[in-house]
Amino acid sequence: MSDLSKFNPNSLGNPNNNIFGLPFTEEEASLILLPVPWEVTVSYGAGTARSAEHIFNAALQVDLFDVDAPNVWKKGFYMLPVDKKLLMKSDYLRKEAELYIDFIAKEENFEGNKFMCKNLKEINEGCNYMNNFVYQQTKQLLGNNKFVGLIGGDHSTTFGYIKSLSEKYNQFGILQIDAHCDLRVAYENFTYSHASIMYNILSEFEQVNKLVQLGIRDYSDDEYNYIKNSNGRVTTFFDRDIKHRMYEGEIWKNIVSEIVDALPNNIYISFDVDGLDPKLCPNTGTPVAGGFETEQIVYLFNKLKESNKKIIGFDLVETGVGENDWDSNVSARLLWKMCNLVMNQ
Repeated sequence: MSDLSKFNPNSLGNPNNNIFGLPFTEEEASLILLPVPWEVTVSYGAGTARSAEHIFNAALQVDLFDVDAPNVWKKGFYMLPVDKKLLMKSDYLRKEAELYIDFIAKEENFEGNKFMCKNLKEINEGCNYMNNFVYQQTKQLLGNNKFVGLIGGDHSTTFGYIKSLSEKYNQFGILQIDAHCDLRVAYENFTYSHASIMYNILSEFEQVNKLVQLGIRDYSDDEYNYIKNSNGRVTTFFDRDIKHRMYEGEIWKNIVSEIVDALPNNIYISFDVDGLDPKLCPNTGTPVAGGFETEQIVYLFNKLKESNKKIIGFDLVETGVGENDWDSNVSARLLWKMCNLVMNQ
């Protein structure tokens, strides 16, 4: 373990150290953060492929004292370098996807256009490449007894990590904080679209026996029907329903209790930052009015900790990149809380 005798946790974050200015190596750290610079299939705003680097920089301003988990950072947190090859592939395929999305917005039929068919094939193959990259990376880290947190990129980056966890756990649930259901089937003909991540996970991994969604406020009728016909495999706490209950006098504590009770013992947290009020994440890919305050989410995390349920992994995705890096600042602080949460179990 790193010699912490000369490390001052109350001083300014050292940019020569790693995430949060911590002086740990990959070998020493108990928690490894995997950045996945990918945003090929985003439907609206772009920029999240570079969010991990911005979050890293913003994290140097985070104070290391956490009243909910004092000194848990001493277990060691480390963020891996951004894979430049994956980032370059994302940049290239993002341009291809923009051409394709623009074309299908104007033309109903793309099958007769060989160029667009080639584009679509190349994009879907690229998404398979990304999924395998995440799978291989997380499988190796889990095999080395590391706890893994994933930093997106768009929400599609989660798939490969769920695949590796499905090989380790027979059953587990997902707690999804999000403005969107992400239950669309091959949205815009992209098999592994960011808007299809939860549909793909539920279709391909029977080990995920429960999906609990909260903050959802932008969805299609197909997604709504999918939830209603899921035989309880999907439980959704729609943002509208949460707000209406609170307007009529219910307290957040009671709603959180329902959320926690709906989850199985093993939990993966998938946190799309657009689940927050967009004043906190204005540059996320698809911001939607409504959503949560950060302290509501931190309260939920603390209640998860008190429940003694086991968090087996997490992701933080869809952080946008803006002029003043406000989004990265908010995400860095939520990432800090999540790292401390999972290492304080």
